[in-house]
Amino acid sequence: MTKQIWLNLPVKDVAKAKDFFWKIGFSFNEQHDTPSSTCMVVGEGHFVVMLFEEMLFSSFSQNGITDTESSSEVLISIDAESREEVDELAEKVKEAGGTVFAPPAESQGWMYGCGFADLDGHRWNVLFMDFSKLPS
Repeated sequence: MTKQIWLNLPVKDVAKAKDFFWKIGFSFNEQHDTPSSTCMVVGEGHFVVMLFEEMLFSSFSQNGITDTESSSEVLISIDAESREEVDELAEKVKEAGGTVFAPPAESQGWMYGCGFADLDGHRWNVLFMDFSKLPS
Protein backbone atom coordinates (compact mmCIF):
# COMPACT_ATOMS: atom_id res chain seq x y z
CA MET A 1 0.00 0.00 0.00
CA THR A 2 1.03 3.63 -0.38
CA LYS A 3 3.62 4.82 2.14
CA GLN A 4 4.33 8.37 1.01
CA ILE A 5 2.83 11.16 -1.04
CA TRP A 6 4.56 14.11 -2.64
CA LEU A 7 3.54 16.93 -4.91
CA ASN A 8 5.14 17.68 -8.28
CA LEU A 9 4.97 21.25 -9.61
CA PRO A 10 6.14 22.63 -12.95
CA VAL A 11 8.37 25.72 -12.83
CA LYS A 12 9.85 27.87 -15.56
CA ASP A 13 13.27 28.21 -13.89
CA VAL A 14 14.30 25.75 -11.16
CA ALA A 15 17.05 27.99 -9.75
CA LYS A 16 14.74 31.02 -9.46
CA ALA A 17 11.95 28.93 -7.92
CA LYS A 18 14.38 27.42 -5.41
CA ASP A 19 15.69 30.87 -4.48
CA PHE A 20 12.14 32.18 -3.97
CA PHE A 21 11.11 29.33 -1.70
CA TRP A 22 14.41 29.50 0.19
CA LYS A 23 13.81 33.21 0.87
CA ILE A 24 10.35 32.55 2.31
CA GLY A 25 11.61 29.83 4.63
CA PHE A 26 11.36 26.44 2.94
CA SER A 27 14.24 23.96 2.94
CA PHE A 28 15.61 21.56 0.35
CA ASN A 29 17.02 18.06 0.18
CA GLU A 30 19.81 18.96 -2.20
CA GLN A 31 21.01 15.38 -2.67
CA HIS A 32 18.01 15.01 -5.02
CA ASP A 33 18.79 18.16 -7.05
CA THR A 34 19.40 17.97 -10.78
CA PRO A 35 19.79 20.82 -13.27
CA SER A 36 16.06 20.49 -14.08
CA SER A 37 14.57 19.65 -10.66
CA THR A 38 14.85 20.24 -6.94
CA CYS A 39 13.38 18.59 -3.86
CA MET A 40 11.68 21.03 -1.49
CA VAL A 41 10.83 19.85 2.02
CA VAL A 42 7.80 21.37 3.78
CA GLY A 43 7.00 21.28 7.48
CA GLU A 44 7.75 18.97 10.36
CA GLY A 45 6.40 15.98 8.42
CA HIS A 46 8.97 16.66 5.67
CA PHE A 47 6.31 16.72 2.96
CA VAL A 48 8.14 16.68 -0.38
CA VAL A 49 7.32 19.10 -3.18
CA MET A 50 9.33 18.37 -6.30
CA LEU A 51 9.88 21.37 -8.55
CA PHE A 52 10.43 20.29 -12.16
CA GLU A 53 11.33 22.34 -15.20
CA GLU A 54 8.14 22.64 -17.28
CA MET A 55 9.44 20.53 -20.18
CA LEU A 56 10.41 17.68 -17.87
CA PHE A 57 7.13 17.94 -15.94
CA SER A 58 5.17 17.73 -19.21
CA SER A 59 7.05 14.60 -20.19
CA PHE A 60 5.93 12.94 -16.92
CA SER A 61 2.34 14.17 -16.94
CA GLN A 62 1.92 13.72 -20.69
CA ASN A 63 -0.29 16.77 -20.59
CA GLY A 64 -0.07 20.53 -21.08
CA ILE A 65 0.87 22.92 -18.26
CA THR A 66 -1.98 24.86 -16.65
CA ASP A 67 -1.91 28.58 -17.46
CA THR A 68 -1.69 29.98 -13.92
CA GLU A 69 -2.52 33.47 -15.21
CA SER A 70 -6.09 32.39 -15.91
CA SER A 71 -6.75 29.24 -13.90
CA SER A 72 -5.72 27.16 -10.91
CA GLU A 73 -5.44 23.41 -10.76
CA VAL A 74 -4.61 23.24 -7.06
CA LEU A 75 -4.51 25.41 -3.92
CA ILE A 76 -1.69 24.28 -1.66
CA SER A 77 -2.47 24.95 1.99
CA ILE A 78 0.07 25.16 4.80
CA ASP A 79 -0.34 25.99 8.46
CA ALA A 80 1.20 28.72 10.59
CA GLU A 81 1.82 28.73 14.32
CA SER A 82 0.53 32.28 14.86
CA ARG A 83 -1.06 35.31 13.26
CA GLU A 84 2.38 36.92 13.30
CA GLU A 85 3.83 34.04 11.32
CA VAL A 86 1.14 34.57 8.65
CA ASP A 87 2.02 38.28 8.48
CA GLU A 88 5.76 37.53 8.31
CA LEU A 89 5.32 35.00 5.51
CA ALA A 90 3.22 37.46 3.48
CA GLU A 91 6.01 40.03 3.77
CA LYS A 92 8.68 37.50 2.81
CA VAL A 93 6.64 36.50 -0.25
CA LYS A 94 6.45 40.12 -1.43
CA GLU A 95 10.17 40.69 -0.80
CA ALA A 96 11.06 37.49 -2.70
CA GLY A 97 9.03 38.52 -5.77
CA GLY A 98 5.82 36.57 -5.21
CA THR A 99 2.29 37.98 -5.19
CA VAL A 100 0.00 38.18 -2.17
CA PHE A 101 -3.43 37.86 -3.81
CA ALA A 102 -5.34 37.69 -0.49
CA PRO A 103 -3.77 39.85 2.23
CA PRO A 104 -3.65 38.51 5.79
CA ALA A 105 -7.14 38.61 7.32
CA GLU A 106 -9.40 36.85 9.78
CA SER A 107 -11.89 34.31 8.46
CA GLN A 108 -14.89 32.75 10.17
CA GLY A 109 -13.77 34.08 13.57
CA TRP A 110 -11.20 31.35 14.20
CA MET A 111 -8.83 31.37 11.24
CA TYR A 112 -6.29 33.96 10.12
CA GLY A 113 -4.54 33.57 6.82
CA CYS A 114 -3.44 34.87 3.47
CA GLY A 115 -3.09 33.66 -0.09
CA PHE A 116 -0.02 34.04 -2.26
CA ALA A 117 1.22 33.02 -5.68
CA ASP A 118 4.80 31.86 -6.21
CA LEU A 119 6.93 32.95 -9.18
CA ASP A 120 5.15 30.46 -11.46
CA GLY A 121 1.65 31.46 -10.35
CA HIS A 122 0.96 28.39 -8.19
CA ARG A 123 -1.43 29.42 -5.44
CA TRP A 124 -0.68 28.83 -1.78
CA ASN A 125 -2.85 29.39 1.29
CA VAL A 126 -1.30 29.83 4.73
CA LEU A 127 -3.55 29.58 7.80
CA PHE A 128 -3.28 29.99 11.53
CA MET A 129 -6.21 28.16 13.09
CA ASP A 130 -7.21 29.04 16.66
CA PHE A 131 -9.28 26.01 17.57
CA SER A 132 -10.22 27.57 20.93
CA LYS A 133 -12.40 30.00 18.94
CA LEU A 134 -13.99 27.29 16.76
CA PRO A 135 -17.80 27.54 17.03
CA SER A 136 -19.39 24.61 18.85
